[in-house]
Amino acid sequence: MPDLTFEILGVDPAVRGLAPLLHFQLRVTNEQADEVIQSVILQAQIQIQAPQRSYNRSEKEKLFELFGPPEEWGQTLRAKLWGHSNTTLRTFRGVTDTILPMPCSYDLNLASTKFFHGVEEGEVPLLFLFSGTIFYAGADGRLQVQQISWNKECTYRMGVSVWKEIMDHHYPNQGWLYLDRDLFERLASFKRRSGVTSWEQAIEKLLAGTNE
Repeated sequence: MPDLTFEILGVDPAVRGLAPLLHFQLRVTNEQADEVIQSVILQAQIQIQAPQRSYNRSEKEKLFELFGPPEEWGQTLRAKLWGHSNTTLRTFRGVTDTILPMPCSYDLNLASTKFFHGVEEGEVPLLFLFSGTIFYAGADGRLQVQQISWNKECTYRMGVSVWKEIMDHHYPNQGWLYLDRDLFERLASFKRRSGVTSWEQAIEKLLAGTNE
């Protein structure tokens, strides 16, 4: 009966993709080394283990919206869901390596994006929780099906620079802001009335008025 363990070996930005994507290098080992695994349909939930790193003053200010004032972080600093990833493993015996793709977003309405945008340096502790279905050859050669145990997981500390690199590649010197449609129409009307030609100029004009 298969007993799979998982290990993240590294991560690379998929710079040739049409959208931001990270490739985690995943090693899967079956403790029953002689057993033939026909295939595995694998899912992974990836969590950001926010309490397992330190933060400088600037990062604490940027993460206020997620965790509140630093003096309350003892109660509010909690793990955040980053997202889910899926892959399929081909036939192997013993050990196999594969790619676990993780789509990334620059939508600052998402808690994970707020976190990655807020941290400036160092590493982000990640927790991978695995589930899925294993198809393997039984002792009599017939196909068997087994679910991956609920307690299968692994950790990995990813450099913040990896996420920032893929975002800089797809959105150089840019950021994304989503607005309610009514608010967007008001901003568009202000842009037309002000006679400016770009959204950046419209927002700069509004900010200048607020500062005054």
